[in-house]
Amino acid sequence: MGPLSELRIVEFEAIGPGPFCGMMLADMGADVLLIDRPEDPRLGLGRDRWFDVMMRGRRSATLDLKSEGGVAAALALANKADAIIEGFRPGVMERLGLGPEVLLARNPRLVYGRMTGWGQEGPLSARAGHDINYIALTGVLNAIGRAGGAPVPPLNLVGDFGGGGMLLAFGIACALVEAQRSGKGQVVDAAMVDGASLLATMFSGMMAAGRWHETRGDNLLDTGAPWYEAYETADGKYVAIGAIEPKFYEELLLRLGVQGEKLPAQHDRKGWPALRERFAEKFRERTRDEWCRAFDGSDACFSPVLSFTEARAHPHNAARGTFTRLGKVDQPAPAPRFSRTPGAIRRAPPERGEGGAQALMDWGFSAEEISSLKMQGLGVR
Repeated sequence: MGPLSELRIVEFEAIGPGPFCGMMLADMGADVLLIDRPEDPRLGLGRDRWFDVMMRGRRSATLDLKSEGGVAAALALANKADAIIEGFRPGVMERLGLGPEVLLARNPRLVYGRMTGWGQEGPLSARAGHDINYIALTGVLNAIGRAGGAPVPPLNLVGDFGGGGMLLAFGIACALVEAQRSGKGQVVDAAMVDGASLLATMFSGMMAAGRWHETRGDNLLDTGAPWYEAYETADGKYVAIGAIEPKFYEELLLRLGVQGEKLPAQHDRKGWPALRERFAEKFRERTRDEWCRAFDGSDACFSPVLSFTEARAHPHNAARGTFTRLGKVDQPAPAPRFSRTPGAIRRAPPERGEGGAQALMDWGFSAEEISSLKMQGLGVR
């Protein structure tokens, strides 16, 4: 059933962080009705959706929000919802007549979740952007990369997903808990610049204490330290080590076979280049799998660097069921895990309008009301 079962959420079609938020809530049992735009080949809205795994768990209804009937239908759906997810630029929903003032006046308990890059206000709020832009403005992108090199985008994990969709899911869950006490809904303004900044909270304290430098590749966790690094092996693959604590570092030296050598001290920054060179030399002596056997059972904070495909087959991930298969796609299983009300993937990503007819019935719409919604342009099957 999931811890969010019986909650009804209307999600307006978007990309990236919005769907990720909807997926997280659906995985935890929420009944998420996705409001899709009608199919339009010119806009790329007619393609199959089976591989859009972030759309899993939903049912779909299509609606043209620019039409008078479409707005009326959207209002009717919002009246029955516990929460809304929307990811348009600031002001778009207000211009459509679907802003939070209108919806909360009709449904005072509604949690209105808003996902943007720059936030609902501020000098950049109306400007276009993507993950790389948002994390660039927070200082996060500048901190990621090797010494002497350019900043390296960490895929779009920090802005879109960690600092965006996951932040909005957390905000909606918090607001839903509060609404149960107060009987009042509210707006959740989730901005990726805020979320990416929040993810980097630890470094604020480290900078204040003089323990973090703003030069890339010069710190404990950014490949500056040779014992927190990825090394190439004899077969061209890589291993990762994170032996920060002294006892783990000693175990690293032992398993690597250099414990008796005259090496610079672990925290001798001037000796880091020589230490890195020695570690790199040793790791190139064996293949990745041979090093896995050499470090088996140790606390040296060692792991192989796996591809996405390899990760799915790793014995630890297999034992935990970290990945699952739905339809044709191997994908991460719902997380986190609950002992009594576990989450689950209830259905594959819906094609446009798929499952919407049953969703309307489950949400308590009468046959007459459903017929009226269809006349207003709501597409369901």
